[in-house]
Amino acid sequence: MALTPFGASATRVRIKLGATVNYKDHLRALPVRIPVRINTSAKPLLLLVVLAFCLAASPNVLQAQIIRAHYSGQVLGPANQPVPDISVQLEIAQRTLQAVTDSTGHFDFVVSPASTTLKAQATVKILQPGYAPLQQDILPNSPAYLHLSLGTISQRVVVTASKTALALDASANTVQVVSARSLQQTANVSLGDGLRHVTGLSPFRRSSALIANPTSQGVSLRGLGSTAASRTLVLADDIPINDPFGGWIYWDQIPSLAIQDVEVVRGGASDLYGSSAIGGVIHIIERPSEGPAIYAIDTGYAQENTRHLAVLGKKQFGPWSGLFAGDTLRTDGYIEVPEDLRGTVDTAANVHYENAELDLARTIEQSGRAFLRGNLLNEARGNGTPLQTNGTRLWRYSSGLDWTTENAGIFNLRLSGSQEHYRQSFSAIATNRDSEFLTRLQQVPIQQMRASFQWTRVLRPWLTIVAGADANDIRATDFELPIMDGHTNGLSDTTARQRDIGEYIEGLVQANGWTLSGSFRIDTFQNLDATQYQQTGEAPLQTTQIPNRSETLLNPKLGAVRHINEYLDLTASAYRAFRSPTLNELYRQGQVGQEITLANPNLVSERATGWETGLQFSLPQWNAVVRASYFWTEVNRPVTALTLNTTPTEVLNQRENLGQIRSRGLSLDYEAEPFPWLSVRGGYQYANATVTQFVQQPSLIGKWIPQVAHNMATMQVGASRHGLGTMQLLATESGRQYDDDANAFLLRGYFQLDGYVSHTFGSRFEAYAAIANIFDRSIQVGRTPILTLGTPRMASVGIRIHSRP
Repeated sequence: MALTPFGASATRVRIKLGATVNYKDHLRALPVRIPVRINTSAKPLLLLVVLAFCLAASPNVLQAQIIRAHYSGQVLGPANQPVPDISVQLEIAQRTLQAVTDSTGHFDFVVSPASTTLKAQATVKILQPGYAPLQQDILPNSPAYLHLSLGTISQRVVVTASKTALALDASANTVQVVSARSLQQTANVSLGDGLRHVTGLSPFRRSSALIANPTSQGVSLRGLGSTAASRTLVLADDIPINDPFGGWIYWDQIPSLAIQDVEVVRGGASDLYGSSAIGGVIHIIERPSEGPAIYAIDTGYAQENTRHLAVLGKKQFGPWSGLFAGDTLRTDGYIEVPEDLRGTVDTAANVHYENAELDLARTIEQSGRAFLRGNLLNEARGNGTPLQTNGTRLWRYSSGLDWTTENAGIFNLRLSGSQEHYRQSFSAIATNRDSEFLTRLQQVPIQQMRASFQWTRVLRPWLTIVAGADANDIRATDFELPIMDGHTNGLSDTTARQRDIGEYIEGLVQANGWTLSGSFRIDTFQNLDATQYQQTGEAPLQTTQIPNRSETLLNPKLGAVRHINEYLDLTASAYRAFRSPTLNELYRQGQVGQEITLANPNLVSERATGWETGLQFSLPQWNAVVRASYFWTEVNRPVTALTLNTTPTEVLNQRENLGQIRSRGLSLDYEAEPFPWLSVRGGYQYANATVTQFVQQPSLIGKWIPQVAHNMATMQVGASRHGLGTMQLLATESGRQYDDDANAFLLRGYFQLDGYVSHTFGSRFEAYAAIANIFDRSIQVGRTPILTLGTPRMASVGIRIHSRP
């Protein structure tokens, strides 16, 4: 006899033999009828098989154990809307599983093999930026609804500080989050200018990022200063966007409406991010292409014939989604030289640029996401005289795969690169500033390729491991044509390559009111294949091979947070960090105004040691938080523009590793939203930033670090009422600082007040107006050696149209 089941259940059972069984009665009692064909010649075999099925269905004769259980549910936002594409963590029986919600906010964990009974309870955890952390118990085979609420200021979730989602009050780093809405509610169009309201963040020079020469757009955190190459790393969705050749920052390369948040992490972060993260990290988090379809338009007009237009659109088609964003801006700018020093050669510094970004993404079931992204920037600038100009064409592209598994963790893969062409012209200006002549033309083609991999695994509910590796390869050529009497006079070209390979690992422990973190990273940094070609006049071409150089750098970090109660958290951290010299610093001569800086191919990496300790005090009933910290950072071999010679019309510098600098001081941040219509935020930083060692020139010991004010303060007060509108007042105050290493060129302190108002008509239309530098203060930007000034008073108006509030 043969038995052939049709549609038999896949349920597996364990059978315990015992009592006598009437198989016909139990067959009738089965919950699923199983049609069979019976071969009567095999009746004994039939009896045995049917007996097994009957025993499986009898509660009196078996002990059943569940082999597979489903823990499922839906994640809903504050307005009961589904929240897609967020990470959900399930903890059950000493196991931690992970999944990602689908486009309808659903998730489903299949637990196998069995370790529980039908009534086994599991815990779901969600850490999602913008929402309060959530933890909820759920039962198997009983779908649950998880309702997220908006996070208070102290509950914000950040990712940059530890490369994984972490509540703000659990981070040992000092982190400040700036939302896209906060950036919009300022009098600034440029992202770089909008971030000046972050405590302790200052540009290399005080001039507006809107009109400054890009090679002078470095940024400083923790009072460490910078040259054009920043000691702060800038990321866009975890990919570095500091210029690969010079380390400066194109603040206009990311479309403004594509920005969702900006996380500013202060303090060394080379343990996770490698070179340049000495002062900290600025992470631009872009809008995801997934989610509801939206569109937005922002256009406006300001003084100095400044016009801008920004657009955004995104839509989802099943598992596919796409996003497009772009900006265009043009301004006639303003003359930076004070009126009493101007000559006929002085013209307005200006810019016009266009950028665009296209994202395509596809979700893969509930576990993965793949994407492609392309970004384009085209800009041209006038640098204050007819003959001094520069321009950039920059293409960036990236692709990635994010994959979440139940048991193996989260995997992130990124492949990215860029193609850049930079050009600039230089001139010499007569003493009376009534004439100028070309001295040099420069073109720099740059290629960059980068790959990174990261693995995140929750090993225990209290232990998370993050490990990864990245490789970065840069190739560039500096083509320069010296000009004499209006004609080319030879050439000066340099071709070089730079490579950095790094591996890192981090452990994060959260238990019993403690959050402990430990991490380290090893980088191998190489300068390769550098060749210089020199020719003057009719002389023969000279070729010089520069020896390859390599450095291996280890950067550890330890952090601790002690949660005392709902009001008070104590923090402490210590770290090592580094910044390797850029190809620009090693091989290219730079010039801003009449300040010339010579290259130095013998530069080595800057090495920093630092620590800080502080506290965070929260008042949940007022939705307020105050963070205070004392910081101490010492940088050995900092790359500095050392003054060689000064005349009334020219400053000559040489890049050097200058002994040692030290910055120590106090930082205070405060944020409060005591009422739904009122917000107050700001901060203060005192940084005693000085030179502490320099054997070659002992006279520099005790001098202030160039471009660093000892005192800085910011404050923003905002009010918003439905039907009335929004108002913001933004105040910035900075103490005096110096523009050079010898502290010969003083830049006086300043106070600036900006204002912003807007009104919404209906649900899709918003009109706004703003004034930068309301009191029209003269802000001293630089002495190169001619004094230059910052942005004068500038009023603007505009409108925004969007598909939803």
